[in-house]
Amino acid sequence: MEGSVKWLGRKMFLAESASGHTVVMDGPEQTGGRNIGFRPMELMLLGLAGCTSYDVIHILDKSRQQVTDCVAEVEATRADSIPAVFTSIHLHFVVTGIDLKQAQVERAIKLSSEKYCSASLMLEAGGVTISYDHEIRQLT
Repeated sequence: MEGSVKWLGRKMFLAESASGHTVVMDGPEQTGGRNIGFRPMELMLLGLAGCTSYDVIHILDKSRQQVTDCVAEVEATRADSIPAVFTSIHLHFVVTGIDLKQAQVERAIKLSSEKYCSASLMLEAGGVTISYDHEIRQLT
């Protein structure tokens, strides 16, 4: 896996992945940015949510659950000192579908967090506490 980050002036950067996708990162105005892109730490947090969401959907699909929507809401706390690392992260999954089984949703989240999600396992190895919960919305 590889990519590059190019400085665009002030506090703005353009990140490009080897797969050809780009994203703009920028700082807030009070630190010299123009506030027109993601903060790098926001991308890290959203990357975690994306990584575990991918796993959860994949596992639920393999267990033949009829998922129609899945949202991972993520919230983090950072250290007050420099470096302002994440100290805790909470993910709340809202899984919507038809005849979803509680045990299957719980199993998917647990497997992702304990076995498959590289991002969460890496962050936890670095001392970040990650917690999870979920709700199921059944469609009729």
